[in-house]
Formats: sequence, structure tokens, C-alpha cells
Amino acid sequence: MTIWISIIFAGLINYGTRLGSVLIINPKKLGETSKRVLSFVPSAVFPAIIFPAIFLNQEGGLVDMSDPKVVAISIAFLIGILSKNLIITILSGLISFWTIIFLL
Repeated sequence: MTIWISIIFAGLINYGTRLGSVLIINPKKLGETSKRVLSFVPSAVFPAIIFPAIFLNQEGGLVDMSDPKVVAISIAFLIGILSKNLIITILSGLISFWTIIFLL
């Protein structure tokens, strides 16, 4: 039972720190430079999340270029550049990955 109390307590602390920063910072009081710098955060964090899932194997080494994940992300990347549509890009990546996995 104490492990569940520890997990709930850690979750509340984590939620509180994140909520606190959202409630305390008033976007209207931020300067233009701060807003511009903060606008780059999503595009900096997204590759850091995606890269290990696509290009690293279980041991931490790089996967082969013929890996289905690499092929699917390459197809999605090309379609994303051509279509400039996020939904089409995501769907093309998923469909190409599933096609490679299940049909080949």
C-alpha cells in the first residue's frame, strides 16, 4: 500500500509543478523575444522524442536503413514535404509502416 501512496504523491507533485508554471506565467507579460524563443520548443522536443524510437534498437545501436520504421518515416517525410498537411503525413507514415510489416 505504501508504494501506491508514493506513486500518487509523486504524481501530485509532478502535476503541481507543471500546473504552477502554467498558472503563474502570464503570456501577455512575456516579451516578444521570449515568445519567439518559446515558439521553437515544440520543434526542438519532437525530434528528441522521435529519434530514439525510430533509429535506435533495443541495445542502443543504430538500426539498418531497410528497417520498416526507417522506410515508413522516409515515406512520411517525403509526403509531408509535398503535401504540407500533418494529417496526411501521419496517415501515410502509419499506412506505409503497416503495409511493410503485414504484407512484406
